[in-house]
Amino acid sequence: MKNFKTLVVVGLQWGDEGKGKVVHYLSRNADYIVRYQGGNNAGHTVVVNEKEYILHLVPAGILENKKCVIGNGVVIDPEALYNEINWLNSIGIKVSPKNLFISNHAHVILPYHRFLDAVREKTQNIGTTQKGIGPCYADKYARSGIRICDYLEKDTFLDLVNKNLDEKYPLIKEFISRDELLKKIINQHRLYSNFIKPFVVDTTDLLIKVITSGKKVIFESAQGTMLDVDFGSYPYVTSSNPIAGGIPIGTGLALKYVNKIVGIAKSYTTRVGEGPFPTEIKQQKLQEFLRTQGKEYGATTGRPRRCGWFDSVVVRYAIKINGIDELILTKLDCLKGIEPLKICIAYKYKSKLLYDFPVSRKLQHSVKPVYIKTGGFKENIRGITKYDQLPNNVKKYVQLIEKYCGIKINMISLGRDRNEIIFR
Repeated sequence: MKNFKTLVVVGLQWGDEGKGKVVHYLSRNADYIVRYQGGNNAGHTVVVNEKEYILHLVPAGILENKKCVIGNGVVIDPEALYNEINWLNSIGIKVSPKNLFISNHAHVILPYHRFLDAVREKTQNIGTTQKGIGPCYADKYARSGIRICDYLEKDTFLDLVNKNLDEKYPLIKEFISRDELLKKIINQHRLYSNFIKPFVVDTTDLLIKVITSGKKVIFESAQGTMLDVDFGSYPYVTSSNPIAGGIPIGTGLALKYVNKIVGIAKSYTTRVGEGPFPTEIKQQKLQEFLRTQGKEYGATTGRPRRCGWFDSVVVRYAIKINGIDELILTKLDCLKGIEPLKICIAYKYKSKLLYDFPVSRKLQHSVKPVYIKTGGFKENIRGITKYDQLPNNVKKYVQLIEKYCGIKINMISLGRDRNEIIFR
């Protein structure tokens, strides 16, 4: 895994698989780290020497002083970006136009997007973070969006803002007066546009030059495959494409520039917000135990994550959709003390067995998981660095996941610190 030209790190479940830790670890061997989709609705948590860092827009490689790129597929809240960069600098993680590059094609989240999010959530009940992500992507595809290049041209920006308010203000007038909203947008623009400008480049051109010159690049996905707007558990999904296929659109790079795709799966399953979750644990006491063991609370919202058994139907599907070359298993240590352990190997709908994740939202809510059981473990496995040293029941659990997912697990993450890793 250390020998790569370009490497994609993508989540195979509903997000929160531990991508931040893995990207941070692998970034030691990389020159550039690229974020290609999503916005500040996602959070990557990285623990270094027992200190926790939560990042929302800036790629995790910044903690290794690597050069970082925010691609055109990301939607950017200028206020969130401003606060995150200033926070990183305040704690000694230097961020400057020399190590952070922002696409001039990326779309901008503005205050009215957040109000629209709140309005839509009342009727849709999707469980969004209400950060304005969905409405911003909606504007992008409705051709009324404002890109970073527009944001940096004051006259263009103000013209586009007024056109957008003509359309959108009637929908959000319960929250704020139009004059107050426009004043807020203008005041923020005055501060944030000057701050952002030095970071802005043509990131597609930059990345092509970087890759063709032999530099190593990691593409960092936010969220997970099952939250993909096209291939996830629609409509309970995000508004972008976290899958590996989102890279060409989210960066402008042709497919030939993608060399290796690595998938990350948690050793159990979690999801935040509403939506189908076939393997969700019904026993509240056991779910709370697993949530506590895994510190399963949203990095962005703080919301408790719903916890369930490992779902090989979901992971097999995600492996297929992404074209995964290697699998990484995380949070194996968090299963300590649970007896027995369960793995979902198929779904059942009425009398029919399903081995593929169904596209029908009706079926997604109606299927029943088919489980196999295996022995749990009581040993503390954190600190183990060699696979052979793991207890037999742990190795059996790993082997069963490999069997039912059809792919070898080459790396196992134990604990939260970046160095708690087993290579196979």
